[in-house]
Amino acid sequence: MSKKEEAEAYPLKSLHEFLTELDKEWGKFRTGSMIGIITSGVLLFFFLIRFLGLLWRIRHGLALIEALDELLFLILVAVFVTYEMSLLLRQYKFFTKWERRMGLLLHLEERLLEGTEGKSEGT
Repeated sequence: MSKKEEAEAYPLKSLHEFLTELDKEWGKFRTGSMIGIITSGVLLFFFLIRFLGLLWRIRHGLALIEALDELLFLILVAVFVTYEMSLLLRQYKFFTKWERRMGLLLHLEERLLEGTEGKSEGT
């Protein structure tokens, strides 16, 4: 089997290359989760302000029937944004938990590679 065929047969060239690429991408995903949490929180804040304003208008003379569709829409949006925030928070916790473990694995692998390079040069 030639080297080109071997490279096509496996999804990665080496564990070191995989860990290095994973380490580079990890921070991007974690940062994306945090940005999503913050954005969803801001959206939820503005929807809650609008919801409270709607309740205030209903209390001061706007007919409930006229505001029912907007009220239902705001409640649904708040529910979905809250759900999205919980998903993004779980995703962020996952990245935070595994980031340390992947970093330790990457450093261990680098030390092992340095050890094997030193032995091959010494013989």
